[in-house]
Amino acid sequence: MPDITPAELKQRQQAGEKPTIIDVRENWEHEEARIDGSQNIPLGSLPEKVDELEDLKDQEVIVHCKSGGRSASAKAFLAQRGFSNVRNLVGGMTAYQQQ
Repeated sequence: MPDITPAELKQRQQAGEKPTIIDVRENWEHEEARIDGSQNIPLGSLPEKVDELEDLKDQEVIVHCKSGGRSASAKAFLAQRGFSNVRNLVGGMTAYQQQ
């Protein structure tokens, strides 16, 4: 699945969409700044929490971190676990905040 740009995500949010967004940054990073409606699951906790996300395997899931590196790893991990529609937020939270 192709990644998603901050502009596309913001446009969809402004249109009233509520996509599933998983923030794979650390808890303290999520507390400092977050995307409305995002769920915080730090990358290191993802393997133990993946079973809780089972219902999302066939739905669009957007993952993000600060700049895109950790979320790229999360996207690859989820894809290996059978998630078929995972998209990484290009540029992460840094790019999202600049939109």
